[in-house]
Amino acid sequence: MKDGKFVVLCIDDDDDVLLSLRMVLEKNDYVVVEARSGEDGLAEYKKDTPDFVIVDLMMESIDAGKNFAKELKLLSNTSPVFMLSSAGDTLVDNVDFSELGLEGVFQKPIDTKHLLATLDVKLKK
Repeated sequence: MKDGKFVVLCIDDDDDVLLSLRMVLEKNDYVVVEARSGEDGLAEYKKDTPDFVIVDLMMESIDAGKNFAKELKLLSNTSPVFMLSSAGDTLVDNVDFSELGLEGVFQKPIDTKHLLATLDVKLKK
């Protein structure tokens, strides 16, 4: 938490996605920390220890999001981590969430109501 607000780390190489996440989250009283690569996301995670993490599956490399999630698991992360993907619903069938330390997937374009409801449940607001 920062200034009494939950911190959400958003990692995506698409500036439009980051902007839309920032607008929705800040409007709903979350602090947003952004990164544009898995490597930068890891540095931000270590610096800010966010309460919730949203990471794009495919950024600078196809497995950047998966690799980021694996690194968090090695760091004994306890914050909920959700993958952000435009790969479609088949991703749910092809990715073992528990193995990666993920709690779920948000599909692009992200459903704002679903995002906020998930944050409420996972952060017990």
